[in-house]
Amino acid sequence: MIFLTPLVSGRLVKRYKRFLADVILDSGEAITAHCANPGSMMGLAGEGNRVWLSKSDNPARKLKHSWELVESDVGRGPEMIGINTAHPNTLVDEAIRDGTIAELTGYPDLRREVAYGKASRVDMMLSGGDRPPCYVEVKNVHLMRQPGLAEFPDSVTARGAKHLDELGDMVEAGHRAVMVFLIQYGGADSFALARDIDRAYGEAFDRARTRGVEMLAYRCRLTPEAITVERRVPIDA
Repeated sequence: MIFLTPLVSGRLVKRYKRFLADVILDSGEAITAHCANPGSMMGLAGEGNRVWLSKSDNPARKLKHSWELVESDVGRGPEMIGINTAHPNTLVDEAIRDGTIAELTGYPDLRREVAYGKASRVDMMLSGGDRPPCYVEVKNVHLMRQPGLAEFPDSVTARGAKHLDELGDMVEAGHRAVMVFLIQYGGADSFALARDIDRAYGEAFDRARTRGVEMLAYRCRLTPEAITVERRVPIDA
């Protein structure tokens, strides 16, 4: 995924009301940016952190800037991390189509936001050929409390647990179901659940895996110009 316009950098003043962030740009201008991330952003929203923002030319937008990347140090030096939760579905879509996520290739059709379960929408449905439909849910991962270990979630997510149970229902109905944990930074060597943050999500993960839901974790490569899915990492749940 290539950023359509060059990102601008600055320093974070504060993140507040979940979806707002005050930033001092390198030019000295003070702006308020949209933060498309409903999680806690544990360890990433510290005052003074270097951040990168995109800017929209849409005259209807009240906030022209969107927070895309942040630089954080979790023990191995500065690491560029993607915090925009609007991007993972597009990144996984691209990675399926170009063959990077090999486990999900070979389906002629890929549809996004397909209704299923109990008044839910799955992020992607793959279909066609001689295989049963494959339901794919994507979660953005940016929590790292130990060098090299990516974790999810960074806050309690009842909605996320519901998604896991619904994927399990799809498997029992004769379909294929896959959860993709997309790690938006390149320093991850492995992935694990943050069970101390959300015990119920961990229990839902265990149920889903027992029922046959496949679990994948992939990390990204990030620059101020683009984010691309790079390679699979092991899950140590």
